[in-house]
Amino acid sequence: MSLKSRITDDMKTAMRAREAARLSTIRLLLAAIKQKEVDERIEVSDADVLGIVDKMIKQRRESIVQFDAGGRPELAAAERAEIAILQSYLPQQLSESEIDAFIEAAIVETGASGPNAMGKVMGALKPKLAGRADMTGVASRVKARLAG
Repeated sequence: MSLKSRITDDMKTAMRAREAARLSTIRLLLAAIKQKEVDERIEVSDADVLGIVDKMIKQRRESIVQFDAGGRPELAAAERAEIAILQSYLPQQLSESEIDAFIEAAIVETGASGPNAMGKVMGALKPKLAGRADMTGVASRVKARLAG
C-alpha cells in the first residue's frame, strides 16, 4: 500500500472516529500532496510524500518558535499536536551512529575534502536520509566533519 493510500485511509478513519484535530491535519497533508500533483502534473511517489511531510513538520517547528516568542502557548501546543500526527507517516528515525555512517560513506563516495564540497555530500545524502533524519542536523554534522 502506498503512503498516499495509507494517508487517505487514515483520513476516513479519523472522520468515522470524529477526531477533528487529526482529520484537519490529514486534510492539510492531502491538500499539499494534491497541490504538488497538480503543479507538476505527476503522480507523487512515497519519496515525494515523505518530502512533503518533512517540509510540513519543518514549517510547524518554525511556527512553534514564533508562537512561543509571541506568548501564544495554545497555538504552539496545536502545532506540536500536528507534528506528532505528521511524524507518524515518517519512517523510523536513524540513530546518531547510523547517520555518521551515511555521512562517511557519502564523503568517500563523492571524494569530498574541505567545506566547499558540502553541496556534493548533501546531494548524495538527501535521497538516502529523506524523512529518516533531520536534514538541518545532518548538514551541521557534515559541515563539522568536512571542516575538521
